[in-house]
Amino acid sequence: MRHKVGQRKLHRTTSHRLAMLNNMVTSLLEHQAIRTTVPKAKEARKIAERIITLGKKGGLSNVRLAARTVKNRDVLQKVFGEYKDRYAKRPGGYTRLIRLGFRRGDAAEMALLELVDRPATQAAPAETEGAEAPKAE
Repeated sequence: MRHKVGQRKLHRTTSHRLAMLNNMVTSLLEHQAIRTTVPKAKEARKIAERIITLGKKGGLSNVRLAARTVKNRDVLQKVFGEYKDRYAKRPGGYTRLIRLGFRRGDAAEMALLELVDRPATQAAPAETEGAEAPKAE
């Protein structure tokens, strides 16, 4: 039985798995959405939620704890600035996992991992402009 086993191994060595998850979390916090496999997304979600919670708490010690995972200084400032304000009232659940179907090459189940309450992208309004009904003259 696998009671109390902390995380998935993801068929990787410990150092490779930790580096991969740290990079995925950094990309998620930078771009606010990433596309990956479901098991990787579930593991990255755990780490990302901890980082955002550290950002909400603030303080130098929490910045140092978050810097162990997020190596990019600009992303770290974003966590302790923009995300701290955005998620101030939210008691948790900062990410959303949307299943996208299966990858064509190896049939791995894919998912979109995104931050909740992220602003709409610039591409979305352009798509709605073309979909407007023609004006009758």
